[in-house]
Amino acid sequence: MADPYSTLGVARSASEAEIKSAYRKLAKQYHPDKNQDNPKAAEKFSAVTNAYDLLSDKDKRARFDRGEIDADGNPTAPFGFGGGGGGGRGRPGGFEFNEGGADFGDIFEGLFGGAGRRAGGGGGFGGFGRGAPPAKGANVAYRLAVQFVDAATLAPQRITLQDGKTIDLKLPAGVETGTQMRLTGKGQAGAGGAGDAIVTIEVKSHPFFKRDGDNVLLDLPITINEAVKGGKVKVPTVDGPVMLGVPAGTTSGKTLRLRGKGFTGKDGQRGDQLVTLLIDVPADDPVILQLVEDWQDGRAVRTHLGV
Repeated sequence: MADPYSTLGVARSASEAEIKSAYRKLAKQYHPDKNQDNPKAAEKFSAVTNAYDLLSDKDKRARFDRGEIDADGNPTAPFGFGGGGGGGRGRPGGFEFNEGGADFGDIFEGLFGGAGRRAGGGGGFGGFGRGAPPAKGANVAYRLAVQFVDAATLAPQRITLQDGKTIDLKLPAGVETGTQMRLTGKGQAGAGGAGDAIVTIEVKSHPFFKRDGDNVLLDLPITINEAVKGGKVKVPTVDGPVMLGVPAGTTSGKTLRLRGKGFTGKDGQRGDQLVTLLIDVPADDPVILQLVEDWQDGRAVRTHLGV
């Protein structure tokens, strides 16, 4: 079984941010949607997702580092004895989901003090015969593609689990590609209870909106008439079209702000939509050609550039 640190390509001393960054990079590289002709990519995608699931959980990571659980989240066998029911589990095929490590209780409590020491009347191994607690079922990893506008407006999403049941998800504030959601008890069944479902979000690109942090960017074409005279123009936003006032004498590249029309940040506040105006000059229009023949703009508009 692969070491999760090696799978993500990070050092054992890596910070949470470094682990998250490494996972995002690998998840993007091996995402099944981008590797449809490479069946091994789905396996690598599942492997990095499982590794991140373990290392992003502080408790699981600490127990793995102490040697209490293996890379799959299963309890290790102390002193060469059997694991007491935490053994193999089936792995469903396909890249829509894969099993991850489960969150076990402290299997050494009965060995090194606590309840075991009290039961043993002072003997350090008084509780050894009790064995490990029943293992929870394995976690199951899912991927969910979310439309750009849905992510910006936190629209509810429906996902189908491996058992065929569908549930509605409420997207968290600050959602972005790589965001993970944990659905408690929606994983594989086990003697100690069901594991969890880990849903990794992928925010899809949009034909004309772009994201910059919590802001949404848009290039908006306007006519010469609208630029010279000014007026109201209709602008698309993630919440639907709105009217935007264009100042008279607007130049190409001017950016206007629509407040509260961006993504909802982790602080619960929405970003803005930044609209960059681009003057669309018609080609070969005889009226425009005649106008510039009869009129010359003599301003030095490039002096600030030193030319």
